[in-house]
Amino acid sequence: MLKLTQKSHLQRSLITISSLLVVLLTGILNAQQDAQYTQYMYNTVSVNPAYAGSRGHMSIAGLYRSQWVGLDGAPKTQTFNMHTPLGYRGVGLGVSIVNDQIGPTSETFFDLDFSYTIQLAKESRLSFGLKASASLLDIRFSELNQDVTNPGGPDPTLQEDITNRFSPNIGGGVYYHTDRFYAGLSVPRILETSHFDESSLSTAKEQMNFYLITGYVFDMSAFWKFKPALLLKAVQGAPLGVDLSANFMYNDKLIMGLAYRWDAAFSALVGFQVSPSFLIGVAYDREITELGQATFNNGSFEIILRYEFIKVKGNLKSPRFF
Repeated sequence: MLKLTQKSHLQRSLITISSLLVVLLTGILNAQQDAQYTQYMYNTVSVNPAYAGSRGHMSIAGLYRSQWVGLDGAPKTQTFNMHTPLGYRGVGLGVSIVNDQIGPTSETFFDLDFSYTIQLAKESRLSFGLKASASLLDIRFSELNQDVTNPGGPDPTLQEDITNRFSPNIGGGVYYHTDRFYAGLSVPRILETSHFDESSLSTAKEQMNFYLITGYVFDMSAFWKFKPALLLKAVQGAPLGVDLSANFMYNDKLIMGLAYRWDAAFSALVGFQVSPSFLIGVAYDREITELGQATFNNGSFEIILRYEFIKVKGNLKSPRFF
């Protein structure tokens, strides 16, 4: 009897989610968000093109995020990026591929990043970046249970799936860093693109997302480092996003941290620098909203792998903590 009750509760929850998706897709989405990351500190180039090449060597990273595990149709994100400096002229290049899925929708972004860095002092640099991007949008209306919200039958405006809807975009950013401090301001996608025809009943506008990131690395002892970090994300029509994190690194190998996403979630982060070139990072989010209290929501998981082609010159420096 208990199992039957839990199953009925789950079915009602999924029907509610499906209903919300139909309502959203038949309305106007004025505040579409970029993909969300907990380990943004290892994935900075995805939100700020000025970061490209700033690590001083080629860096390749892959990230996978599964949000609200246990909820059918919950967001999933896969990210791949590669960036590198070019010679000694301050130029950096990067490429990124991001696939963002939620319910019957999926959008894939292809980004090309260019940066130019000015050395202000021995340990301080200021970089300017440009991002050129294109996205392909798929919406499978046929997967929606449309009868839930329309007793008279499926909505005729939602019968034709959208496949590979192409949208170009541009973005920009600035990034400043020393050997201990960093700060960056960026808008990855400037053009407010409409994905559907303005005359139709279904319109989704991708608006500008503004990002501010900053952090500082403190030496607590010969073995411990401490890095508080902040990410602010602003987009019209949505509350200001605030991510606060506190990360500790032991012996340049083990990384442990806690994070708080304002009015949304608490997170735990663990990373291990397997070698000076190879990093593994894992994060777990627990929602503090009403959705987080649902029995079918097991939180959000994220894993990142990063490999860097480090050229050893003289004594090898410890891995940079940002």
